[in-house]
Amino acid sequence: MEKSVRSALALLVVGALVSALALAHHSLAMYDFARLVSIRGTVKTFQWTNPHVVLRVDVPEKAGEPAVTWSLELTNPADLARSGWTPQAFAPGNEVIVQFNPLRNGNHGGALVKATQVKTGAVFATDLRGR
Repeated sequence: MEKSVRSALALLVVGALVSALALAHHSLAMYDFARLVSIRGTVKTFQWTNPHVVLRVDVPEKAGEPAVTWSLELTNPADLARSGWTPQAFAPGNEVIVQFNPLRNGNHGGALVKATQVKTGAVFATDLRGR
């Protein structure tokens, strides 16, 4: 009897962990894939982390006012690495032009489609839906 209780408890723990992982990954419904927005700004951060890489870009909106930070989501580091990306693709201070599918709620963010380094002309493309 003790063995069956331990087995049931182990199954319960595994089930809870799998459920938590599934809930942690969000849907792509938050992005408007019918729209493509382009902005030019300065890289604030480039976070090479799971489950998604994030590029944050500071964009000046009005003269004399602080820049607005846009948060752009990419796919995971493994997929990006297979496409030639590296954790050093973007450094703080790099000037970039980014194209992305914006958030449906109008917040400053979206799913990155393409980023171009202004200084070098290097182009990095991705598709969050192709994960």
